[in-house]
Amino acid sequence: MFWIVQSILLSFSLAMDATAVSMTNGLVEPQMKKKKMLLIAAMFGIFQGIMPLIGYLCGSIFEKWIANVVPIIGFIILSFIGGKMIYEAIKHGDEEKKDLTLKVILIQAVATSIDALTVGIVYVGSPQVEVFTTFLLIAVITFICCIFAILIGRKFGDKLSNKAEILGGIILICIALKILIEFLINVL
Repeated sequence: MFWIVQSILLSFSLAMDATAVSMTNGLVEPQMKKKKMLLIAAMFGIFQGIMPLIGYLCGSIFEKWIANVVPIIGFIILSFIGGKMIYEAIKHGDEEKKDLTLKVILIQAVATSIDALTVGIVYVGSPQVEVFTTFLLIAVITFICCIFAILIGRKFGDKLSNKAEILGGIILICIALKILIEFLINVL
């Protein structure tokens, strides 16, 4: 039964990047409707649950590639999105903000969950009940964390105005740097 506790802790740890990006989304779009909040949280949760499943199913076939390439891809995507947010906030100032599009949300969901591919590889050979319960927990906990993060972000988004978009961009770049630093530490 220790594996359940371990799975819950793993779920919270994997949910942190998606949670931070969700808070950023709430900051940037403080008038976000509940339907969009649920969409964001669901997409982040689904991708966080599916990525380890993909890693598990691919097993050791792609282990080296996943471990070496995926963090770099996540770093590039999140850095680009964060930089673009900062640029647009500075360029457009307090002009009317654009809504988060489905495309942007999808890219965020992929970028924040891509590191979970390697988690799936770790579970190769584990009992299937543990594997699928863990992946489901990852999805559900990510969903819940993202909902709360968006609500918190929305609360402060109105107060920060266009500074929220700059802050959001900085947060995304910090997450990207965290991914890169963790990768470099593991490689060295």
